Amino acid sequence: MPQIVLAPMEGLLDCVLRDVLTRIGGIDRCVSEFIRVTNTLLPERAYLRVVPELAHGGRTPAGVPVRPQLLGSDPGCLADNAARVAGMGCDGVDLNFGCPAKVVNRHGGGAALLQDPEILWRIVSAVRSAVPAHQVVSAKMRLGFLDDSRAVECAQALADGGAGEIVVHARTRADAYRPPAYWSRIADIRAAIRTPLVANGEIWNTHDARRARHESGCMDVMLGRGIVTDPGLGLGLRAMDAGQDEAATTWDDLQPHLHYFWTVVRARLDRRQQAGRLKQWLNFLRRRHPQAELAFTALRTVQDPQTVEAWFASQQAGPATPTPNQETLFQRPLLLPA
Repeated sequence: MPQIVLAPMEGLLDCVLRDVLTRIGGIDRCVSEFIRVTNTLLPERAYLRVVPELAHGGRTPAGVPVRPQLLGSDPGCLADNAARVAGMGCDGVDLNFGCPAKVVNRHGGGAALLQDPEILWRIVSAVRSAVPAHQVVSAKMRLGFLDDSRAVECAQALADGGAGEIVVHARTRADAYRPPAYWSRIADIRAAIRTPLVANGEIWNTHDARRARHESGCMDVMLGRGIVTDPGLGLGLRAMDAGQDEAATTWDDLQPHLHYFWTVVRARLDRRQQAGRLKQWLNFLRRRHPQAELAFTALRTVQDPQTVEAWFASQQAGPATPTPNQETLFQRPLLLPA
C-alpha cells in the first residue's frame, strides 16, 4: 500500500495533535517539528521535549512511528546530533531543507541551503555516516529558494549524499504556501534519481492526492494542512487505494477526539495558551466542517479554560475511548516537563 506520512509543521503538529490524528487512523509515519541544531550537541531532554514519543520506542500511543527532524547548516554538528537522537530509539532521522521562515533562512538554514547543492551533499553525507545503517536518513526539500532551476541538482545532491528517502514540497521558498503546487516538477526529479520520493504540497482531499500522484509519479504522499483540516483524509486515501467507498469522517465522529485533544492540551500547556491552541485547530477544521465554524465563533474571544470546559459540556462530548491495546497519553508518562 502507498505510504501516507504526517508532515512536520512548526507550532501546529506537535505530539498532542500527532497522537489525535494517528488515533483517528490512516497515517503510516510522522515527521516531528524541526529541532534546531546550532553549534552544540543537544542533551537528550531537548529531543524529548519535541519528540516525547522517543521515550516509548519512537511511536505515538497508536503505534505510529515518529521520525525526529533536525534543522541546521553545520555538517559535523548535525552528524553528532543525529547520532545521539538515533540512539534514543527511532526508525531514522529527517533533515530539513525546506523551512521558508525568514528567521531560519537568515541564519543559513532550511530552504536557504537549496542555493548550494554542495552543502546539501556534505550535510547528508556526514549524517548518513553517523547514523547506524539500519536507520533511515531522509530529507525534506522544496523545489528551490527563489526559483526551481536547481531542483533536480539539489535532489541529486541529497541522493548522492545517502538520503534513503526525499520528500519534495512542490513549491519554492518564494512561493511560500500559495497555490498551486507544481507536482510535475517532482516527476522531473523522479526521472533523474532512484531514491524513493514522497509528494507534498496542496493536498487537501482525495482528488488532490490522485492528481498529485498522477503528475508527480509518486504513490507516497505527505499530508500537512489538509489532514489538520480534514482529520479523516488519511482514512479516505486508504479507502480509495483499497477500491472502497470513501466514507467521510463526520463532525460527530470528531467530537470525542476534539475533547481528548483539549484534555491533553490542558495537561500540557500553560493556562494562558490553552484556549488559543484549541482555537488554532478549530480554525483549520472550519474549512471542512460548518460545525467547527460555529464552535470557532463561539470561542473566538474566550481565554478562560473553564469557559471552554463549559462549552464542551454543552456539546455533550466525552473523551475518546482507546481501542484494545491502545494507550492514552495519560496511561504512560509521555508528557514531559519543559
